[in-house]
Amino acid sequence: MMNKTQWISIAGAAVLFSLLYFGCNTKPENIKGLEKTRTLAAEKTSAAVLMKNAKAKLPNAELASLELLEQEFVNTTVDSIKINYGKQLSGRWFELKQPAISGHFAQEVASLENEENSWSIAGTTYALCVQRSQDEVEKDFCSKRAVESFENAISLNPSESAHKLNLALVYADNPPEGQPMKGIQMLLTLNREQPENVTVIKTLARLGLQTGQFEKVLARLTKAKALAPNDREIDCMLVKVYTATNETALAEQAAVNCNR
Repeated sequence: MMNKTQWISIAGAAVLFSLLYFGCNTKPENIKGLEKTRTLAAEKTSAAVLMKNAKAKLPNAELASLELLEQEFVNTTVDSIKINYGKQLSGRWFELKQPAISGHFAQEVASLENEENSWSIAGTTYALCVQRSQDEVEKDFCSKRAVESFENAISLNPSESAHKLNLALVYADNPPEGQPMKGIQMLLTLNREQPENVTVIKTLARLGLQTGQFEKVLARLTKAKALAPNDREIDCMLVKVYTATNETALAEQAAVNCNR
């Protein structure tokens, strides 16, 4: 039986990603095209290449265990069993701090399950790779697949704003060529559509902090504070704003709430 803790850790990351920024085999017509919208031939690397490079650095015992699990995954023709092995592999690679490879197996699972949550987990795992990777080729690989995964999640549940938020963040972290503001524009659209969505407001504020737009950030955080007065994260961001603008007394007051 699979170790569910490993797969749950990735599911938890999906929730965390949304907050910080924030078994059907028949696919509906509106998702078939999306799953193949990214041309693999245009990618500069592949999951196989990434795995080969990562395996070269693994201890023999760990390598043997993973390759045995991969063999079982490849050889089985029963979807439920394949899903089981795929989740184990995704979890193992996630624990080895290889989110690109973990995302690959999460995407394989999502392709079999075709469930909103599975696509969200795949997208989130790839998105963590985009945030953490220092290698531009790997980052591009993860970015394209994160977009594909979140688009599939959106197609299954268009009303879920978390998927749209996460998709926007992928574009913000790794903007497409010629569209440097695409992620921000998507977030602003979400904000107009859902003006009381605190997660979206906080995300825009966080990005504004990175670019030093303190006046806009303060306006956003003031609104967020009115909507969610007990949200410590808002106070922690206010500390940064007030410190940057030399509002020492207000920074100290916000720090009390931030540290409570």
